[in-house]
Amino acid sequence: MDAPLPANTADIPSPALLILWDRVEENLRRMIALAPNPASLRPHLKTHKLPQIVSRLATLGVTRAKCATIAESEMAAAAGATDVLLASQLVGPAINRFLNLSSKFPSVRFSTIADNESSLRQLSAAAASNHLTIPVFLDIDSGQHRTGIAPGPDAAALYQLIASLPGLSPAGLHAYDGHLHQSDPAERAAACHAAFAPVANLRDSLLSDGLPVPVIVAGGSPTFPFHAHRPNVESSPGTCVLWDAGYSRKLPDLDFLHAAILLCRVISKPAPNLLCLDLGHKAVASEMPHPRVIFPALPDAIPVMHNEEHLVLESPLASNFPIGTALAGIPSHVCPTVALHDFVHVVHHGAATETLPVTARTRRISC
Repeated sequence: MDAPLPANTADIPSPALLILWDRVEENLRRMIALAPNPASLRPHLKTHKLPQIVSRLATLGVTRAKCATIAESEMAAAAGATDVLLASQLVGPAINRFLNLSSKFPSVRFSTIADNESSLRQLSAAAASNHLTIPVFLDIDSGQHRTGIAPGPDAAALYQLIASLPGLSPAGLHAYDGHLHQSDPAERAAACHAAFAPVANLRDSLLSDGLPVPVIVAGGSPTFPFHAHRPNVESSPGTCVLWDAGYSRKLPDLDFLHAAILLCRVISKPAPNLLCLDLGHKAVASEMPHPRVIFPALPDAIPVMHNEEHLVLESPLASNFPIGTALAGIPSHVCPTVALHDFVHVVHHGAATETLPVTARTRRISC
């Protein structure tokens, strides 16, 4: 893993998140190359949350988007996506907020997911009262057991309900297999195909009953290369746009570049073998065990303490890093790391030349 710092690092306050734009461009190229065509991709935007990447994808022919929040959906529409799937269950005030998107962006197709009758009836009532027809994907549990209904007779009945309710139209099936990240690509492929088979069977059953199933939206970064070549399936990679150390370790077969780099500095040396960095919980995702960030310049570093604003490392190389030394780190989980930063420093040709707000890190933009 390499994590180059820009030539003008001395001008950038830390902690900071750097986006290496040439690597973003290359990751987009590699992502598209793994699919039969750009139209088979519906990338998830929760990783980067940046309209500039949405716009760049659109110029490359990728105009569909998948989002986790209403703010991400609004950002995507404003940045040039023409077909936006909000892949979160809508309840309470979120329903009307979602419907407001259609009013603000009438030329954009907005869809969502549901896995239960109560949510469907609430969404139906709200859509019908606003004279809208919302495309709804039936959310299928492919084995992660987070949301979704198991493929089978109950799922078929719920899909029939979508087709019958006013204000709704059946858009297809949504099947996220985020629990599949086996390191061996053959094992991952086998698990992916096994998890998808019941989904395909459900689709065939629905079609035989005369119900439209326009498309299945499936997968994430670990499995999208398998889903991308299925007919009438859109795959949803997300992390691969920026990549992170966690997936580099788990998925060595996926050849993406680290485009998100954390800049931090040595702020204290409490002991000869210890370095205290200004990279706390508030600057890097910390929901997982250590290592939460990988430092290429400190390959043997051991995290010994991590607080809100501080990360203490133990390393036999500590004496080589004076107070004030800038260090580059690769986050283990980039998606929530991005959400911790108000803006990013974009690096072009070895120098940080602009700062961009992380537009969709907020819970609300306007809708």
